[in-house]
Amino acid sequence: MRNLLIVCALIVGSLSGRAQGSAGSGAKLEPRFIVDLPTAGMPGSGAMAVDAEIYQQGGMQLGMTYGIFSWWSVGVFYGGANIIGSESPVMNPLPGFELRFRALNETLFLPALLFGFNSQGHGGYLKALDRYVYKSPGIFMILSKNYQMLGFLSIHGGVAYTLERADGNRNADVYMGAEKTLGPFLSFLGEYDMALNDNASGGKGRGYLNLGVRCTLGGGLTLGICARDLLKNNREVGAVNRVATLEFVHAF
Repeated sequence: MRNLLIVCALIVGSLSGRAQGSAGSGAKLEPRFIVDLPTAGMPGSGAMAVDAEIYQQGGMQLGMTYGIFSWWSVGVFYGGANIIGSESPVMNPLPGFELRFRALNETLFLPALLFGFNSQGHGGYLKALDRYVYKSPGIFMILSKNYQMLGFLSIHGGVAYTLERADGNRNADVYMGAEKTLGPFLSFLGEYDMALNDNASGGKGRGYLNLGVRCTLGGGLTLGICARDLLKNNREVGAVNRVATLEFVHAF
């Protein structure tokens, strides 16, 4: 993570006045995810967002999201483990889908309110357990509010009900997170997923704590690196794992 900050510091010197991305106080794009979990952000009307994620075991996940209107977007995701490396790839059984509907825009006093559905989990698919390593949100509702505080501080809180219930856990989930800008191009991210829906086959009851940093590169590009599961809650992975992400957003 320290190396990422150094690289970003070298890059941003050449981006003065023309930065366009979803990180930092100068961001022109709305962040759509805290680390893994959704915010109330949208890609924008007529905008296409392409997301790439590289995770443990040479895994890779790609996604494309299109803003039909400023308040409605659709997305599709697909990936698998062992895509990078010498092992045979193990692809996800089905693509993941996302729908977002922003019911209320943020005002001076009220947060943005968004309803959505996302069937794409993270960390690869576990066929024997019929679930992703980190379960998908499923049906979710999220509130997001921004505050001016030495740049911007964004607060997010949501509830979710996953469709990955083969382990018999049918509980709704609760998550929260925050983003703090660190200058015009950088943001520090943190989220805590209580994982109330993942204390049988996958979790140890500690919840998932994820931290990360994002850097606007300009031209609609945003680079991110996060540390996933700092509490080592997941039984399958059993360790903190590092994930790299790249986002590209272009308005047509």
